[in-house]
Amino acid sequence: MEAATTTDLKRRSRALTEGPARAAARSQLKGIGYDDEALARPLIAVANTWIETMPCNFHLRALGAKVKEGIRAAGGTPMELNTIAISDGITMGLPGMRASMASREVIADSIELVCDAHQFDAVVAISGCDKTIPGTVMALCRLNLPSVMLYGGSIAPGHYNGQRITIQEVFEAVGAHAAGRIDDDELAAIEAAASPGAGACAGQFTANTMAMTFEAMGISPARFSTVPATDPDKPQVAEQTGELIMDVLRRDLRPSDVITRAALENAIAAIAMSGGSTNGVLHVLAVAREMGIELSIDDFDRISARTPLLCDLKPFGNYVAPDLYAAGGVPLLLARLKQAGLLNESAITVTGQTAGELADQATETDGQKVIRPLDDPLAPEGGLAILRGNVAPDGCVVKLAGHEWRLHTGPARVFEGEEQAMAAVTAGEIEPGDVVIIRNEGPAGGPGMREMLGVTAAIVGAGLGDEVALITDGRFSGATHGLMAAHVAPESVRGGPIGAIETGDQITIDVAARRIDVALSDEQIRSRLAAYAPPDKPSGVALSKYARLVSSASHGATTR
Repeated sequence: MEAATTTDLKRRSRALTEGPARAAARSQLKGIGYDDEALARPLIAVANTWIETMPCNFHLRALGAKVKEGIRAAGGTPMELNTIAISDGITMGLPGMRASMASREVIADSIELVCDAHQFDAVVAISGCDKTIPGTVMALCRLNLPSVMLYGGSIAPGHYNGQRITIQEVFEAVGAHAAGRIDDDELAAIEAAASPGAGACAGQFTANTMAMTFEAMGISPARFSTVPATDPDKPQVAEQTGELIMDVLRRDLRPSDVITRAALENAIAAIAMSGGSTNGVLHVLAVAREMGIELSIDDFDRISARTPLLCDLKPFGNYVAPDLYAAGGVPLLLARLKQAGLLNESAITVTGQTAGELADQATETDGQKVIRPLDDPLAPEGGLAILRGNVAPDGCVVKLAGHEWRLHTGPARVFEGEEQAMAAVTAGEIEPGDVVIIRNEGPAGGPGMREMLGVTAAIVGAGLGDEVALITDGRFSGATHGLMAAHVAPESVRGGPIGAIETGDQITIDVAARRIDVALSDEQIRSRLAAYAPPDKPSGVALSKYARLVSSASHGATTR
């Protein structure tokens, strides 16, 4: 049911702008262009994540201007604020990527602080790269003001040798180059072609997974998220978002009305059906915790197990996010979920429509092959599973989409961090059948829980993608594919059994049994852990604070 319409749209900002005691505040605001008429209107925060360090968020300043136009046209006064953003793709493989997960908390904290301090009546958050998407929504949950999140959109695919490529192919080309399968010129040509403009990485990697997630959850408007970054319609979508937030304010619709248990389950089903990033587990858990909703990693396994994999999207498939938009977008995915009996239809969205109504209004482009019919799935279950065992007593996440590899036993090759593992892969030291173990990369141990895309892509590029498994207490990129288990909990620096594994130990990954085990007795694990000392990883003040405060990956790696 929609929230009731309210007539007092300045119920928060009135305390900031009205009365004799607020003369100083009004004076300062008038000095930068806000007149009495502007200050008499509701004040709407436009929380932007614009930054010039990456394509994902590079274009968001222009989108913010269009959002503000829409707010003014609909009777509000917009005030834009900004926060930080860290590019996973650009910092990948470097110590700097430790800042990525920590940035999610800083993004949420900074938006919360500004919006709370300045008594805004409503908030539009504009996101782009991986952590800005959940970070903005976490802030909206904390504030619980009338809110909308707008995603900046996907980059267009690049073209090389008649094929469409994404940044995924660049990372895999690095591995192919190290293995001698391509030369310097070919690597340079792929590098030059893969990222043709603004927008987030084009596959169903983390950014597009999370954009789909929050549209399915209802906090982003239907079909807006999948409009590509450079599509001619994107400015209009931004302006419409500005108009929408004023309607949301009039209806007094809050994140607590939208982000419910039913909505969270819709979002998880969308991740599963699309073969989305394993990072979706971390971020949806974090949002649930911000809303005070009970949710566990086992819920992801339960929902994924009953949800067919229908989306033929990179990193394992043939299509990219702009193709999903052309096919029918997220509403078409909701329609498939409804057809399968997997959609919580009554969940309300920021548009005022329910998830079921959006599914009913979905349009499907004739001949589209991106979202397959229910009777012809890519796989009978969704794109991820949760495993437990003596390697991960508190669970880990394994990506299933794009391969049928469900059982593997092999010798461990243990590395105390990403750089060691990457050096071994590029030196040709990993053998078919190996299980690469990368530890001390968890939320606290990294600190910052880096993604291992450089290593996983190098394994694929070396031709070992179907023969080498990988386990880590760190994260994977949405572009990772193969038999890869991440988010191992507890992590090594907090006494996790992954710290007891030694090179040569036999590791078994059994997806059907939902098990991940090392061939050691409980006593052997205890003895080894007692003797194990994780390497010291000096870090700056911000990351040191994060390491002390951060929770387990199995709880979303939040710092509450």
